[in-house]
Amino acid sequence: MKRVVIVRHAKSVPYGYDDDFHRDLKEPRGYNDAKKVSEELRNYDVLPDLIISSPAKRALKTARIFAETFEFPEKKIQLLEDLYDGISTHELVELLNGLENNLNSVFIFGHNPTIYYLIKGLAPRFNEDIPTSSSVSIEFKCDNWKELTSGSGTVAFQLMPRTFK
Repeated sequence: MKRVVIVRHAKSVPYGYDDDFHRDLKEPRGYNDAKKVSEELRNYDVLPDLIISSPAKRALKTARIFAETFEFPEKKIQLLEDLYDGISTHELVELLNGLENNLNSVFIFGHNPTIYYLIKGLAPRFNEDIPTSSSVSIEFKCDNWKELTSGSGTVAFQLMPRTFK
């Protein structure tokens, strides 16, 4: 089985006249929510073999909070510009198809609406909201990343920070 966990960045400061790419997390809520969700994933024993993040400040900071919780080396977080600019399900599937098979669980950190469409593209029965800091775990009944196709995933669970307040 292969697993993809898609995470929306934590709560960020409001968008104003600043540069959207460099928007920071809202303190303390952004940090606290990301910490709660990552700790719950650790309690579920859902840990990353690989973390891929949008390079935008709020997404990368969220990925770093999760990495800290999982004791995943921060320097091994891979950045993917298309997670900020907008990546299609087809492009994500191509990326996943190229992964080494010793990796079983991949975490992806990004932004709405892109991540919502990615989840729908991988697991079409998904129809939930994706609040900030929420994560959706999608499972694929395959042992080889090359076998993964769009629409073939099943949502195992969704975690949202408001669940743990």
